[in-house]
Amino acid sequence: MSKTIEDLQREMEAAARSLDFEEARRLRDRINLLRGGANAAEAAQADTSGLVRQQPGAMGLGTSRQRPITPPDWKPPAKPDLKTSGRKPK
Repeated sequence: MSKTIEDLQREMEAAARSLDFEEARRLRDRINLLRGGANAAEAAQADTSGLVRQQPGAMGLGTSRQRPITPPDWKPPAKPDLKTSGRKPK
């Protein structure tokens, strides 16, 4: 490993002290990946945010909001039947 978990923890604490919370979050996620069994290269390359940044040139109300990316095989759950949900069968 190029950096040990202890080195990454020191960097994370230093980033938090300097109020760089994005960097501290990135380092925390990298530490968790290393503890979970990922190798150093995988942990360094992983994007754990799950959010897409705003595209340059996008304008309008609500365009600066980050949106989650759903996995390609994800399907929305079935909607409940409002006529029957919350009632006891007779």
